Amino acid sequence: MSAKDARYTPSETEPKWQHAWEEAGTFRATRDGGKPKYYVLEMFPYPSGRIHIGHVRNYTMGDVIARYKLATGHNVLHPMGFDAFGMPAENAAMASGGHPKDWTYSNIDTMVSQMKPLGFGLDWSRMFATCDPEYYGQQQALFLDFLEKGLVYRKNAVVNWDPVDMTVLANEQVENGRGWRSGALVERRELTQWFFRISDYSEELLDAIDRLDDWPAKVKLMQANWIGRSRGLQFAFSLIDGPDGHDRVEVYTTRPDTLMGASFVGISPDHPLARQLEKDNADLAEFNAECRRMGTSEEDLEKAEKKGFDTGLKVRHPFDTAWELPVYVANFILMDYGTGAIFGCPAHDQRDLDFARKYALPVVSTYVPLDPAETGKTGGQPPAPPGIDEAQRSGDALPEEGGAAFVPAKTERVHYVKGFAGAAVQTGEEGIDAAIAFCEQNGVGHGVTKYRLRDWGLSRQRYWGCPIPVVHCEACGVVPEKKENLPIALPDDVSFDQPGNPLDRHPTWRDCACPSCGAPAQRETDTMDTFVDSSWYFARFTAPRAETPTDMEAAEYWMNVDQYIGGIEHAILHLLYSRFFARAMQMTGHLPEKCAEPFNALFTQGMVTHAIYQTRGTDGRPVYHYPEEVTLRDGSGFLADGTEVEIIPSAKMSKSKNNVVDPVAIIDTYGADTARWFVLSDSPPERDVEWTAAGAEAAHKHLARVYRIASEVAVSEVGPSDGDEALLREMHKAIHDVTMGVESFGFNAAIARLYAFTNALAKSDAGGEAKRQAMRTLAQLMAPMTPHLSEEIWSMLGGVGLIANADWPKADESMLVEETVTLPIQINGKRRGEMVVPRDLPKDAVEKAALAHDAVKKALGDGQPKKLIVVPGRIVNVVV
Repeated sequence: MSAKDARYTPSETEPKWQHAWEEAGTFRATRDGGKPKYYVLEMFPYPSGRIHIGHVRNYTMGDVIARYKLATGHNVLHPMGFDAFGMPAENAAMASGGHPKDWTYSNIDTMVSQMKPLGFGLDWSRMFATCDPEYYGQQQALFLDFLEKGLVYRKNAVVNWDPVDMTVLANEQVENGRGWRSGALVERRELTQWFFRISDYSEELLDAIDRLDDWPAKVKLMQANWIGRSRGLQFAFSLIDGPDGHDRVEVYTTRPDTLMGASFVGISPDHPLARQLEKDNADLAEFNAECRRMGTSEEDLEKAEKKGFDTGLKVRHPFDTAWELPVYVANFILMDYGTGAIFGCPAHDQRDLDFARKYALPVVSTYVPLDPAETGKTGGQPPAPPGIDEAQRSGDALPEEGGAAFVPAKTERVHYVKGFAGAAVQTGEEGIDAAIAFCEQNGVGHGVTKYRLRDWGLSRQRYWGCPIPVVHCEACGVVPEKKENLPIALPDDVSFDQPGNPLDRHPTWRDCACPSCGAPAQRETDTMDTFVDSSWYFARFTAPRAETPTDMEAAEYWMNVDQYIGGIEHAILHLLYSRFFARAMQMTGHLPEKCAEPFNALFTQGMVTHAIYQTRGTDGRPVYHYPEEVTLRDGSGFLADGTEVEIIPSAKMSKSKNNVVDPVAIIDTYGADTARWFVLSDSPPERDVEWTAAGAEAAHKHLARVYRIASEVAVSEVGPSDGDEALLREMHKAIHDVTMGVESFGFNAAIARLYAFTNALAKSDAGGEAKRQAMRTLAQLMAPMTPHLSEEIWSMLGGVGLIANADWPKADESMLVEETVTLPIQINGKRRGEMVVPRDLPKDAVEKAALAHDAVKKALGDGQPKKLIVVPGRIVNVVV
């Protein structure tokens, strides 16, 4: 068979090279003090059943970095595992009558069988699932150590309770006030829950964000906003004729400069005062019960209609004892935020304005235009109790922007706050600082820095999670389990034929002996939030079979994660919890000092999208069709029976919409390297990329072309040629540009350069040896993206050993400097030709060469140019 007839057959070559890597242990990570280490990690997947092209993109990015670092002399750790606990497995068990364990491990087997043919350079020997008793037993050991250090505690907390499924729901699992699975109206209940003291680290976690130089700015901003540092005033309103034990209402506000516009005081339905009052007021008790059926997320509260209940109580304004404000229980106030009480300032807050309109409360602006003649005058005393003013009559609140009220467009004068600190002060931070200072000087309250971040509630009332390793004893109370009894393993003999947590009704698992006194006791049946499982897995990968949570020598060598890759959807909680865990593991002796921030660099990749193909059923509802069911013609799509489908382009891949692309089908049709090449080539990696069949086919054709060129080069005659230097210059420029692209996550730019180099090689008139050198280099540069094809070409052209172990090529700096330059020639501003001249040719010589050019001579005739402009190395412009 001739070189031109050589066929690219990934179905044969890809398994061959995967076997070769496995036999050689190419990606098995062992400590080696003679090399710099590099730890690359993609966020591990949930075993939902099958991977999709989105997974392929994520893991291919990590694999490119891992293979590149291996080629540049690093000792690489690139592991894989599964985030395997959680409700989907229980839901599957409820639906099918099976067991979450069987469902989960079956899915893991399926996903591993799908991932291995993609040729990822992973150390599979380190694989684990978080539902392995060996893993969650060490997590239980961490919990006990955290408990001993005071990093874990137990308290009563208000939670979302699903009365049908009988479990606590996260805010995200409450949809329109109902449980996401059962559809039951969710209740807010007070339960005893376990918490991590993450709020103690608020300031440290926030301040350290500035040192995360290799994290995306948007992620750092999201983290900072979630932690939410604010400077405000803590003070109290005196309660008039309150019930026994209640003589004041504590409030924290970040806008003390609006105190002069106070219109009412609002308290949470779970505030101690509201709970006291509801005992003797059935209407209030019913109102509070209705509020407790709402979701607890800020989004839920923002969307809900603002409702209040007038308690009939009043408080005194701290600036004037004659100024009284009504006290309302309000459905938009949570006990977990601040003090569970607020003062309403309707003129400067839309929510408070909506509330004031509903209950006919005053609306008073605290900002007045300050006449220049009044500058420097004192602000005077606080005004008399307010009545209805212009803001209320117009129904418009003065909006706030960036923490400061701004001036309505109809007013040209600058608004100022009056009444604080003895002088008028400008709004914004200056006004807030002045208000705090004034209140402190007058004994009204004191300035406080607070954080939005709340302690992390980790209790979940479900079976498929890590059991919390404590025991409840009547004599001893809550007792930590002994470490020698770990893991506290989940029982296999459970059923899901009833709502609620199967551990609560298991006949024997809950019963145990107290670790302290030996008396009969009961295990904790709550299990841990799955965020716990993923908050330390990166550390476990450094020594996945250790009999302690980590091996300090291994952690000292491999940590930190040098490059972490994952979706932007995990930018807040997962990363924040992992940062807290790293600190807690330091405190308890499980990570070295250097690991306070466990991820040195972070990259958040875009999604792989695909068009949605849908028709309509007889009921008008959409019916979704898989891509393989649709034939595309002239921009339209048709089913096999000729029915035209509606096409929704560039949609997020979703199993519910049937617009997922199965990598196995792609591998069977085109090969793994085609899938890898396409997901990297079509878009910058931080942006979304749309998978199309045409794009995949084009990628396959290009790789087949590269193979064919390599086959031709392999049989070309050896010997020098005049074209050698030009090809080798192209080669060194490609080495430089591809290296820069890989190191900067510019994979699409690197691939674009590889396309150009391939074209240059195909057109080159260089001799056989130069072409072989260039072709071997092309294979090396493509190896991180298309490892199987590159191995095949490397072998075909006599490369030594595996290309996966070959040193990364280095660019010769001298070959990057061009000796000649091509100058465009413009005549009267329009391009009419070009000329190639030595790069260092003097300006006057360039002018002479330009005047001798045929296009210029034709334009000038017998005349002379009016002007001749030479921009050295750039362009020549002739004005005739």
